Amino acid sequence: LKVRVVRSSPPSSQFKATLQESYQVYKRYQMVIHKDPPDKPTVNQVRLVPVSFEEPQFKSSFNQSASLFAKYQMAIHKDTPSECGENEFTRFLCDSPLEAENAPNGPECGYGSFHQQYWLDGKIIAVGVIDILPYCVSSVYLYYDPDYSFLSLGVYSALR
Repeated sequence: LKVRVVRSSPPSSQFKATLQESYQVYKRYQMVIHKDPPDKPTVNQVRLVPVSFEEPQFKSSFNQSASLFAKYQMAIHKDTPSECGENEFTRFLCDSPLEAENAPNGPECGYGSFHQQYWLDGKIIAVGVIDILPYCVSSVYLYYDPDYSFLSLGVYSALR
């Protein structure tokens, strides 16, 4: 088994060279595992969104992320609704002491706190809260839609 990491954004030459083959594996997986028809249009993305209320992608997905957080906390950790409202979500997973920084020799996304959003068919099904630092990536927290627990998204996120 050989595992290769290829830059997808901006697309590297290796990514471009293997895109069609990767897509065919993905499409076959969707058809066999999820019983998708061969012509189904799919939306399946992982988005790295900086944690900032100034960031349009973060603002536009905030309510969906906060609702998913509450659903996860109540199902998995048996929290009450008052323990996982928007204020608690913001305090726990949005407020960060890290300042965003774009170093010239750093990653394209920069350093700081991010929400790694896992999207399936137009909705967020998991969010990994991560800090990207100069010498490591720190996984702060992961929450997911309990309806998709069969996908082992925590394991997938850790491997990713």
